[in-house]
Amino acid sequence: MSWAAAEARVCEGLRRRWRRPAAQLLLGGGGAVTSGTDLRGFFLGRASCGLPLRPVLLLLALLRSSQPRDAPHPALPPAADAHSLCYNFTVDSQPRPGQPWCVVQGQVDGKVFLSYDCGRAKIQFTSPLGEEVKTTKAWETQTETLRDIGDLLREQLPDVTSEKRTEADPLTLQGRMTCRCEDDGHISGSWQFGFSGQICLLFDSENGHWTEVHSGGRRMREKWEKDRAVSNFFKKVSMGDCQAWLRDFLVRWEEMLKTTGK
Repeated sequence: MSWAAAEARVCEGLRRRWRRPAAQLLLGGGGAVTSGTDLRGFFLGRASCGLPLRPVLLLLALLRSSQPRDAPHPALPPAADAHSLCYNFTVDSQPRPGQPWCVVQGQVDGKVFLSYDCGRAKIQFTSPLGEEVKTTKAWETQTETLRDIGDLLREQLPDVTSEKRTEADPLTLQGRMTCRCEDDGHISGSWQFGFSGQICLLFDSENGHWTEVHSGGRRMREKWEKDRAVSNFFKKVSMGDCQAWLRDFLVRWEEMLKTTGK
C-alpha cells in the first residue's frame, strides 16, 4: 500500500470518529477518559486531515484536569474551621487596546491572594498568602488550569450570549468557581456564571444540576446542560483540582488564616 493510500485510510477513519458526539470521544463505555497519547494523536491527525478543531480546547482542558497525580488525594481531614477557595473569572468579549481579555482573582476565605492574566499567562501573588504558596507544585498546576478555564470560557462566549446582542454591544462573561471544606471534612463545589455583573446561572458540582436564576442565562443553560463534556469539565475542576489546591495550600495557610481573623 502506498503512503498516500495509507494516509487516506487513516483520514477516513478519523472522519468517521469525528462524527461521534464530543462526550463519546472523551468517555468510553465505562466513563473513563481517553488517554492523553490517544487524544493528542487524534487532534494532530484531525488537523492534518482538514477536520474542524473547535472542541480542542475543551477536550484538552478536561484531559488536563483528569490526569493522574503523583499520589491519590485523600479526603481533607476534619478542621477546626470551614475554609473556601474561589476563583473569579472575567472574560471581556472586546477588550480595549492594551487591556487583558481575561483576568482571574483568587480568594481564600474571602481574602485575595492572586491575580492572573490569562492572555499573558502572568500570575501575581497579591498578599502574604500568595507569597507563602508560590513555590508549591499546586501553584504551578493551578496556573495551568486557570489558563485552560479562561480559554474555554472565551471559546464558549459567542455560543452562550443572547441572539439579540450586536458587535456594538460588548459584554463580559463572569464565572466564579468555589470549593469549600466544611469543618467535618466534607468538600463541596459550585459555579456561578453571569454577564456584565448580573448572575444568570448556577451549577452544583456535586449533583451536576444547572439552575437558571435570570433570563439572560437561558441560552447558556440550554447549551451546557446538553453538553456532557462541558459539565464534566466544570465538575472535575471544582471538585478535583480545586479540592487538591485547597488541601495543599492549607498546609501552609492554616496558621496564617487563624492570625488574620479566622
